[in-house]
Amino acid sequence: MTVSETRPAADEAPLRVAVIVGSVREGRQGPAVTDWFLRTAEGHGLDLDVIDVAEVDLPLVMPGWGGSAGPEAAAALARVSPRVERADAFVIVTPEYNHSFPAALKNFIDWHHPQWQAKPVGFVSYGGLGGGLRAVEQLRLVFAELHATTVRDSVSLHGPWSGLGQDGEPLDATVCAGAAKGMLGQLAWWGRALRTARAEHPYQG
Repeated sequence: MTVSETRPAADEAPLRVAVIVGSVREGRQGPAVTDWFLRTAEGHGLDLDVIDVAEVDLPLVMPGWGGSAGPEAAAALARVSPRVERADAFVIVTPEYNHSFPAALKNFIDWHHPQWQAKPVGFVSYGGLGGGLRAVEQLRLVFAELHATTVRDSVSLHGPWSGLGQDGEPLDATVCAGAAKGMLGQLAWWGRALRTARAEHPYQG
């Protein structure tokens, strides 16, 4: 029997990727950027699940160590946490606010912990001349603390706020499409490798 014949069937299952929309601001461009990314990700063999932070009502006040969430927070977590847990990988869609990422996105991240561990994270950022890159660099530090692996390449949409034209496509469409292809390739490699590793050797972070 060959090595390939003994490999678990889960290796061949579509990679489950949670795409997290991180902005909650009125008039936000996050959903439009996410729609472009979903179109770009078609054909990559991924099972995509969009989680919009604006639709997850998590309070800012968190329970103390060893405490439990209040009823409203518990209800919100019951709806969204299993989706984070099921994901093999993540893509964070984020703007840049004041040289950083949105507070609501950080709150969502902080309400979870083991769900991020030993999984890869990719980024799609947007906004202004910097294209959200400073938000991404700070998020890399956050996910490192949570034992997640961020992929090297990211997608950055530069230009008048969202970096999208009136047609919903990036102003630099060719560059952005190429960046998305590279990021998705890395995310898929790490996603499958870490899924196999977690199955064979549960992570002990």
